[in-house]
Amino acid sequence: MFDFISDYDDPTLLGAFWVTVQLTVFSAIGSLIWGTLLAAMRVSPVPLMRGFGTAYVNLVRNIPLTVIVVFSSLGLADIFGVTMGAPDDFELQGFRLAVLSLVAYTAAFVCEALRSGINTVPVGQAEAARAIGLSFGQVLRLIVLPQAFRSVIGPLANVLIALTKNTTVAATIGVAEAALLMKEMIENEAQTVLIGAVFAFGFVVLTLPTGLILGWLSKRLAVKR
Repeated sequence: MFDFISDYDDPTLLGAFWVTVQLTVFSAIGSLIWGTLLAAMRVSPVPLMRGFGTAYVNLVRNIPLTVIVVFSSLGLADIFGVTMGAPDDFELQGFRLAVLSLVAYTAAFVCEALRSGINTVPVGQAEAARAIGLSFGQVLRLIVLPQAFRSVIGPLANVLIALTKNTTVAATIGVAEAALLMKEMIENEAQTVLIGAVFAFGFVVLTLPTGLILGWLSKRLAVKR
């Protein structure tokens, strides 16, 4: 019953939480990359890039995640035929569309967390770097972002924990993660409280260590000014 396998349609408890972990990991990596690019756009000296970053963040943050996930399935897949490289595997297609939706949504919050970290870096450091001939990209990569990341480990940990819980929305498009299995078990078994408690405990096991470890790292790597 508790075979630890990674199939996207695995009906077991551990299998469902394994899908949740995969959703979290892939979405976290994508969100960090896209969120960093958005943060760079938001502080860019190019008005067009700055405007795009601002519009994207303000728009996406105010759209419910459920709407984005459902649109990715009904809009991208059904209407526009976006199959995410899996035209005949609907479980894998749903998984990838869920990751895409979570990345698009979570990146907006990663961007704002990073931008707050960028604002903590003294302006004089960036000006000194530009004075010795470094480009905007070099200043951002070598001077600003390393300090910004160290100062926002705590906020990014909160975003990661929220992302882990937000993976439950993937159940709306049939991704076989923990929330979908919980729904099916509640429908088939008359033990709502017990089933709910088991799944709640599972999410605590996933999120609590993450918060503790990243909280420790935040104190350990804090930028002392």
